[in-house]
Amino acid sequence: MTANTVLAPLTQIPSDLQTLADYEQEAQKHLPDMVWQYLQGGSMNECSVRSNTEQFEQIHLLPRMLQDLTHGHTACEILGQTFPHPIFLAPIGHQQQFHPDGEAACALAAEVLGSNMLLSTFTNTDMHALKQDNPYKWFQLYWQGEREKSLVLVKLAEAHNFKAIVVTVDSPHTGIRDRERRVFFHLPEGMQHPHTPAHIPLPELNEGDHPVFNGLMKIAPTWQDIAWLVQQTQLPVILKGILSPLDAQLAIQHGVQGLIVSNHGGRVLDTGIPPLTALQLIKKTVPADFPLLYDGGIRRGSDVFKAIALGASAVLIGRPAIYGLASAGALGVAHVIKILKEEFEITMALMGTATLKDISEEYIFQKQTN
Repeated sequence: MTANTVLAPLTQIPSDLQTLADYEQEAQKHLPDMVWQYLQGGSMNECSVRSNTEQFEQIHLLPRMLQDLTHGHTACEILGQTFPHPIFLAPIGHQQQFHPDGEAACALAAEVLGSNMLLSTFTNTDMHALKQDNPYKWFQLYWQGEREKSLVLVKLAEAHNFKAIVVTVDSPHTGIRDRERRVFFHLPEGMQHPHTPAHIPLPELNEGDHPVFNGLMKIAPTWQDIAWLVQQTQLPVILKGILSPLDAQLAIQHGVQGLIVSNHGGRVLDTGIPPLTALQLIKKTVPADFPLLYDGGIRRGSDVFKAIALGASAVLIGRPAIYGLASAGALGVAHVIKILKEEFEITMALMGTATLKDISEEYIFQKQTN
């Protein structure tokens, strides 16, 4: 295989694909270099991309022995809805650049494995193509620059039986992504985005206007917009991309019903606080039963355990799902979820925890750093 050869997606899973790391290596064989750099890259020096996975190495497990685990299960309840396990698929746009079936493949895999899927605003797959009666799906909203355009998407999600609205708030402006610029990344010509343009139109600039602060930031959402949106829908509104405990408290004050603690996979702001640290800080400032989901660097079942022990109600996987998608379509995504789910179950058993409610900070030992 030469450097420019792109292999077709696999139609069956070979025996050597055993871990998410295996899938990462496999996925590169099936993607053009430009798309691979887009998937793997982050902002600036990519410190946050690296720290998202490395942060788990600083946390040790403290198992308990001789527990009765015969009643064990992985079910969790979030916002009144019960999920069979806490491994969700993060919202990722433009998925047809990774596999022709795009979000339809991820949706099929998620449904078969009982995983909650978050559909991106920038989906290439129409909401109509996702099974109406699948209860495990939330809609991720990128603010459309104004209230009425945003509300159209929310109402569409309601009509298609999505169970929550997830507003991504950490990327009002694209991060500075050196990797993407070096390979001249661009979306394929004519790629369809059935619910919104691939790029939200910028406001016209007058002479003397600042291109950033009078451009994208002028049409970015504010807390007042979030409060307004909460009043417009019967669905719970969740914010994705919160890292500050102060913002967590503001979210509750404005009617938000859950948070996804995330740094956007390190793709927007580099060297921000690691999301696992942010999770611990936020957990101390919100009510005990307030839903906190975690997103960032999950690669093993032990990572899932650590995130839940530190306060997460569930976790999201982003790049790993795309590794599966690029490698083998729906089959690959399903296998990635299955691998992670089984690793998590075995970790729970070895830790002496029968249910997610048993998992707490008592099972964690963190290294002390000077």
